[in-house]
Amino acid sequence: MYRSSYAEQLEDTPGECRGRERSAFDKAIRLLQRAEEGAAASSGSAHALHFLCRLWQVLIEDLVEPENDLPDRLKADLVSIGLWSIKEAESIRSGQSTNFRGLIEICSIVRDGLK
Repeated sequence: MYRSSYAEQLEDTPGECRGRERSAFDKAIRLLQRAEEGAAASSGSAHALHFLCRLWQVLIEDLVEPENDLPDRLKADLVSIGLWSIKEAESIRSGQSTNFRGLIEICSIVRDGLK
């Protein structure tokens, strides 16, 4: 259901799509900041990491679609960033890392690039 509603949103102007993507990254950043302040094993942390992973999964699915007209180099870079973010989130979930700060910084950079 989320995927189909995202596909429907793609019919909007690029500016509207970027605005929604910025909002999603804003939410991910807020959740990660709260998780960073709390315990890595908390339910807030789990929610933040799940939201971030789901966000990147949806974006990666869109980036690899042939209809995506972003430059190939940019798509590849964003997919790499997304895969790193998902991997880092999994490391935090498994207790191997506490690198919320790295995830927050990456999300902030990507969000700021959507302006």
